[in-house]
Amino acid sequence: MHKAVKSQVDWTALREDFPILRERVNGHPLIYFDSAASSQKPASVLDVVRNYYEHENANVHRGLHALSARATEHYEKSRQRVADFIGAKSADEIIFTRGTTESINLVAQTWGPKFLRAGDVILLTEMEHHSNLVPWQLLSERIGAQLRFVPVRDDGTLALEKFSSLLTPEVKLFAFTHVSNSLGTINPVAELCAKAKNIGAATLVDAAQSIGHMPVNVQEIGCDFLAFSGHKMCAPTGIGALYGRFDVLDAMPPYQGGGEMIVSVTLEKSTFKKPPQRFEAGTPSIAGAIGLGAAVDYLEGIGRGEIFKHDVDLTQYALERMKEVPGLRVLGTAKEHAGAISFVMDAAHPHDLTTFADRYGLAMRGGHHCNQPLMRRFGVTGSTRASFYLYNTREEIDRMVEILQKAANFFK
Repeated sequence: MHKAVKSQVDWTALREDFPILRERVNGHPLIYFDSAASSQKPASVLDVVRNYYEHENANVHRGLHALSARATEHYEKSRQRVADFIGAKSADEIIFTRGTTESINLVAQTWGPKFLRAGDVILLTEMEHHSNLVPWQLLSERIGAQLRFVPVRDDGTLALEKFSSLLTPEVKLFAFTHVSNSLGTINPVAELCAKAKNIGAATLVDAAQSIGHMPVNVQEIGCDFLAFSGHKMCAPTGIGALYGRFDVLDAMPPYQGGGEMIVSVTLEKSTFKKPPQRFEAGTPSIAGAIGLGAAVDYLEGIGRGEIFKHDVDLTQYALERMKEVPGLRVLGTAKEHAGAISFVMDAAHPHDLTTFADRYGLAMRGGHHCNQPLMRRFGVTGSTRASFYLYNTREEIDRMVEILQKAANFFK
């Protein structure tokens, strides 16, 4: 059996930071194994958001009164926290968005039409979440670009032996995920970005599944863009960020038009601010951004290196224990594996299985996980996914295995 990794963090005590973990579901203690979809929030983040609405609620940047000044100060401090969190050179390289999806759409709708032409190639992988696939499909239809894909091997890793034949001079953008949201595969992002840079291609990294789980540094990765969501890293929903190298952002046209992003407006023409304000039209998610800053503080207080070791420990333990469940097959067995496990069971459809598990308070996710092409690659319409985070324990995994064994008997 996989031995527990020693840590200076008291993971059980840390659970007390999350009020929702005291919930009971259908009479059972909540076991929340759906953090790949959305993580839970610690009290420190909830308190900061409540404090904003109770003591600082005002619009940012435009007001000269005290509440606006306070809100602006905390909003911009959060931008700096995020910049430091990912190793950006400047807070001006951080654009607040609604999350990963909007961040990628922003690049596709601004950078894409300006720098891509008919016949250019956008390189993706077969494991991309729909939010890093559909925006590029829409763009390619508009401008006549072509899509090309790095295949996925049976073990859930990228077929990098085919990479050199795919990464040709026609490729102008390589957009790919850091960690697969279904398979848990960790891709060698720095290596992939370096190879793309060698042929002059821009790079975009989808860091939705890595940002709150492991150290992420854009200087070490060497990417041009990096996108992530706050709600997967203990922050509120509806907030995320796009990192872009400043020289790249400065060459991009606005994403949306409106207030806040302008220098001057006449009836005929407008001029626009420098990044990041150029890309933040209208009133932003102020409370969300402040909550994101608080989530950064919370994760930094624990250490993402420690969180990663904890994730890996739980994943390896779960993979061992799940071998005991009859008719269960795991999708993706990459050696470099983060805290998400997708599996299928002979006994039950993923939707039936997750509904059954919910009877016992176990929250997992069943379906295609916004990965329909990847599911087809593995010959299934969907899977059940158990995903772990810093508040989960080995005891919860033991309980999950018990429930899966009950399901195998119930559905046979």
